[in-house]
Amino acid sequence: MSELKHELHPRPDQADRDNSKANATEDTFARNGDEGIDEVVAGTQPGRKRRRKKKRKRRLTLAVLPTLLTLGNAVCGLAAISIAMSANLEWELENQLLVAGILIFGGMLFDALDGSAARMTGQESQFGAELDSLCDAITFGTAPAVIVWQYSEGIGLPRKVTWAIGALFALCVLIRLARFNVETTEDDPHEGFEGLPSPAAAGTIAAFVIAMPELNAYITETTSETGKQIAEQLLKGSQIFVAALTLTLAYLMVSRFQYPHVFQQLLRGRRAPHQIGQALFVLIGALLLHWLALPIAFCYYAFASPIKTLFQRWKQKDDPEATPTPE
Repeated sequence: MSELKHELHPRPDQADRDNSKANATEDTFARNGDEGIDEVVAGTQPGRKRRRKKKRKRRLTLAVLPTLLTLGNAVCGLAAISIAMSANLEWELENQLLVAGILIFGGMLFDALDGSAARMTGQESQFGAELDSLCDAITFGTAPAVIVWQYSEGIGLPRKVTWAIGALFALCVLIRLARFNVETTEDDPHEGFEGLPSPAAAGTIAAFVIAMPELNAYITETTSETGKQIAEQLLKGSQIFVAALTLTLAYLMVSRFQYPHVFQQLLRGRRAPHQIGQALFVLIGALLLHWLALPIAFCYYAFASPIKTLFQRWKQKDDPEATPTPE
């Protein structure tokens, strides 16, 4: 009876010590969560808490890297808008648009790297996807629209028309990004796109404004009157052409034409024979017509898939048993 009595009614000093120890353990759990568990476990296994802290720091570092790359995309877009619209810079308008176009290409680089970094580090999340879309809306939606507004000044079109063209382009970018987020699943291999990707559409516009300073330099430096006249006509026509091109790119972004994911295929080492030929074509074009290489390459990417699809549909009329191609 004495042992049972001691168990049922322990001495006051022993009961106080047990209660204080239990309360301290509960407080540690409530205050620190998993870290409280680490503190209790660390009392019996001293090296475990340090290892867990190192793992957490490493995971935090890996999680921050894709976010920083995504935010770098937004910084490029905001800088492009600021430079294109700035009235305080003592630059020619063509030089301002040149820098803005280069910044859009910088945003494309960040956009290509952040998704790959997230997948390689295992840090893909819904937060990252939403943040990426918001940054893309700035760099590949708003910035190209501002460039179109600035570049199309003085081409004879009413300002309301050029404003509507740029606004329509930005709205189509928003639709394109929203549809991509809704339709893309977690197990998507990221090998292609349905509709022209917004970075490619923005890059097409940026490629033309990047080529304009070299065309102006050719006009002032050439001694051939015929070449100078042709270059001047190209320069004047390019402003109307860019406005019409912007409308076409806006439609292609919300279309269902299939486009390859070029960067992802290159990253995985998948190079088809026709892709090698395309790369050689780009290199030769860059050597012969260096100031036209970027516009030609981006226009080829934007229009090759639609033309191929339409051609296959035309052939299907002659051969009804052929497999239809998606738009």
